Amino acid sequence: MKYKPLLEYKNKHQEISPYHVAIIMDGNGRWANQQGKIRILGHKEGFKAVRKAIKFSIKKKIKILTLYAFSSENWNRPSCEINSLMELFLFALDSEIKNLKKYNIKLKVIGDITYFNKKLQKSIYNAEQLTLNNTGLILNIAANYGGRWDIIKGVKKIINKVQQGVLQINNIKENTLTQHLSTRKLLPVDLVIRTGGEKRISNFLLWEIAYSELYFTDVLWPDFDHNIFQNAINSFISRERRFGGFKGYEK
Repeated sequence: MKYKPLLEYKNKHQEISPYHVAIIMDGNGRWANQQGKIRILGHKEGFKAVRKAIKFSIKKKIKILTLYAFSSENWNRPSCEINSLMELFLFALDSEIKNLKKYNIKLKVIGDITYFNKKLQKSIYNAEQLTLNNTGLILNIAANYGGRWDIIKGVKKIINKVQQGVLQINNIKENTLTQHLSTRKLLPVDLVIRTGGEKRISNFLLWEIAYSELYFTDVLWPDFDHNIFQNAINSFISRERRFGGFKGYEK
């Protein structure tokens, strides 16, 4: 069958709770505006919500959590906000490394980090290396990430292999591209949550969420807590996932 790998995944991971959750963390700036505060304070409150989401994921035995922290389009924001975000990212990496080790969390940053300054790149590398052998929650932080960028990067790698004679064009399958993306070692996304009231994907994990369940909430990211997370999981549990098939199809 054309989608045999996907159907095999379905059969192996028909779990009550989602195995892989991805979150578009939207609303930090609007939260700050509503509070009469500067935008960076909204991002700092958003960092607290990240901690809550991680703790809840561990409690619910979610295996993979992918957070959309900074998109490749976010560079269009004011430079003062970007600089503050980079400082906050650096602070989060350095301050949370003990907790990552304590809770057995494996950290991976996906995205083009070459745009970041050397100090931040080094901090990312160190955090990834220090948690490389952890076997608990896999925490992916999408930073300077875009789904289109990732697909193009993967296609270029495949073309290079074809040109070198390592790969034949007729042997290129869906899984070929999957294995050349930033998320190549991970299982597909089960549930995508977006806060902030917008109902769009915003160039996030475009390949990986082909059959994901989507959950949108008006709650701004700094106000995201375990109750909202549980509501999303409850919605996920209530749905019948058919992966393009139909009820009763067992093949």
